[in-house]
Amino acid sequence: MASSSSSGLTFKLHPLVIVNISDHYTRVKSQMNPSHAPHNNTVNNGGDSVVSSLPSSRVYGCVIGVQKGRTVEIFNSFELLYDPSTNSLDRPFLEKKQELYKKVFPHFYILGWYSTGSDAEEADMHIHKALMDINESPVYVLLNPAINHSQKDLPVSIFESELHVIDGIPQLIFVHSSYTIETVEAERISVDHVAHLKPSDGGSAATQLAANLTGIHSAIKMLHSRIKVLHHYLLAMEKEEVPRENSLLRQVSSLLRRLPAIESGKFQDDFLMEYNDTLLISYLAMLTNCSSAMNDLVDKFSTAYDRHTRRGGRTAFM
Repeated sequence: MASSSSSGLTFKLHPLVIVNISDHYTRVKSQMNPSHAPHNNTVNNGGDSVVSSLPSSRVYGCVIGVQKGRTVEIFNSFELLYDPSTNSLDRPFLEKKQELYKKVFPHFYILGWYSTGSDAEEADMHIHKALMDINESPVYVLLNPAINHSQKDLPVSIFESELHVIDGIPQLIFVHSSYTIETVEAERISVDHVAHLKPSDGGSAATQLAANLTGIHSAIKMLHSRIKVLHHYLLAMEKEEVPRENSLLRQVSSLLRRLPAIESGKFQDDFLMEYNDTLLISYLAMLTNCSSAMNDLVDKFSTAYDRHTRRGGRTAFM
């Protein structure tokens, strides 16, 4: 397998595709191994036996989107029925799915396919070639379901196929391609909603808050470390310990020019307005809770007083 692609294409991947592949894999894994919950089937560096015990748990599907010039944008995906034992696709199912998606998304075309695994395999070329009658140069999106907490990047790889001459024989091989994540407003809202769903193990709101704060703390820590590195680099450049790079200085200057906008009078007014609105909402919520508690207390007292008057006659109430 070659290290990187030479096609010059730019790939943009939308989060919906990653969510669809992950959901597809989770459902199949749960159906094949119902005695274990999906969140317990974690795989780390020492858990390869879990993956190898269920080799048929790989999932397959098509990715759809648009290609404008040298830019390929992958928007969505749908599942495929594929038999790994015979390396055959369910063509009627694929054609039906393609027809249905064409009615809803007339501008989307099948760009390639997806699967799950740690790396592209030789057997994957069979399904890759099977889709060449639909797209002469299909894209292969691979999601690695293994959990690696030390990994910073997304466990998603995109491969293209190129014709290389190996030992005098022309062969199609998979080559890595770089990509960027592209989102729209609706996707950002959906992904944020999924990220804040309550855990299936019954985690409390405090647990979710702690996880959210931990993520924010990690992001701030990473930002601080990068600013520190940049500061040390600028000091070294000022002392002429490293060569001066004007392009980098222009980028730093452009970044610093944004800071005075945060200290403007308009920003302070907007900030105080938002802050006061938040405090007002908090006070209103507190007053509503106090009023509700007072109403409950009055109702309970009225009920107890009515019972007392029915038993012993009406008495004066001080």
